[in-house]
Amino acid sequence: MSIKVGDRVETIDDSLAGKVTAIREGVLYILTDDGFELELSQGEVVKINDPSLLQKAPLDVDKHLPEKEGGRRRRKATFKPKERDAPRMEVDLHIHQLVPSTRGMTSHDMLTIQLDTARRQLEFAIRKRIQKVVFIHGVGEGVLKTELEYLFGRYDNVKFYAADFRKYGLGATEVYIFQNG
Repeated sequence: MSIKVGDRVETIDDSLAGKVTAIREGVLYILTDDGFELELSQGEVVKINDPSLLQKAPLDVDKHLPEKEGGRRRRKATFKPKERDAPRMEVDLHIHQLVPSTRGMTSHDMLTIQLDTARRQLEFAIRKRIQKVVFIHGVGEGVLKTELEYLFGRYDNVKFYAADFRKYGLGATEVYIFQNG
């Protein structure tokens, strides 16, 4: 198919059509229907008024679809909004989750174990570059929650706020760790 001056052409990649005004060194100069002048190669356009491009019967797409796909389909991993926003790490600070028995422990001993666990887990998350951690502390009287807020406040690269109410109720704090570099 040779294109010459005066032919009507349409671009393959865009929906631009126009008339070939000149051809110099393999470059087509096209005046579009909108009045713009384009410089394109012959491989970027197709002749509109070429009778060989007209088809008499509609193309059966289903017949040619397997050829196009190559027999394989690629699936992109999709995440539901809940999964995408879900924290990557949860730390349950309920004392019965941390020690086999609380027999003989004072409330101060239990609080110390819970805070040490929270600090260790937060340091671990920072080292492993985990961005979101939920610390489940329960509701209670709020002593552990207050101490956790004090602990988290000592870190410059940490922001903390109440975790998802629908999932945790009022008994959890979510920590977002800002990653440097």
